Amino acid sequence: MKKKLSAHLYGLFIILVLWYILSYSVDQRLIPPPHEVLILFGSLVMKGTIILHALYSLMRFVCAILLALLPAIPLGIAAGVLPRADRLLSPVVYLLFPLPKIAFLPIFMVLFGLGDLSKILLLWTVIVFQLLIAVRDGVKSIPAEYHIAADTLGLSPGRKFLKLYLPSTIPSLFSALRISVGIGMAVLFFAENYATSYGLGYFIMNSWVMINYPMMFSGILALGLLSYLLLSCLDMIETRLCPWND
Repeated sequence: MKKKLSAHLYGLFIILVLWYILSYSVDQRLIPPPHEVLILFGSLVMKGTIILHALYSLMRFVCAILLALLPAIPLGIAAGVLPRADRLLSPVVYLLFPLPKIAFLPIFMVLFGLGDLSKILLLWTVIVFQLLIAVRDGVKSIPAEYHIAADTLGLSPGRKFLKLYLPSTIPSLFSALRISVGIGMAVLFFAENYATSYGLGYFIMNSWVMINYPMMFSGILALGLLSYLLLSCLDMIETRLCPWND
């Protein structure tokens, strides 16, 4: 615990030093120093302004993650266990996964409206394929001896799912989820710049349009803290579910 805290404080210290160097070497009106942004950020938190935008972004992201897990886990396990399912799913996934989903945002808006649903579904398309691949690869990495042991014990398909496949996929699933946080936040930032008045993406770009750079950096700081919170929660949940990985 102390080692993790020291590592986090070290990372924060390095970021602040680099931020100060950049601010004083470029232009403080363009890149305000950290203490100025932190004071403004504190006042925005006290007023609840930035918390409201962060909650909207968090709601959209969590909904997309949960919706992505629903098909990714069973389909990924099916592709990992059944060669025929892998032959059917993998070509489709390999064709769709690399496509730049953000280009389909106008289509999503036409099909699902300008509200939260189109933004959540756009995020879903970004996340679901890499989760499916991670689960499939996690199942394929199970040693053959474990399959033989499960067959010898006469485990039913349901018990194999709970006792063999699901535990084996959790580490790779959490790795994919951590990657999804970084990619998903970038997509969320873009999606929240259209047809909404709430969300950190909207807050940041609106501050930029108003030429209020301290406010803009406060939004960027909030987005970074939100990502940090999500990653920390994933680490904590994984430690509980997979203590052998700690």
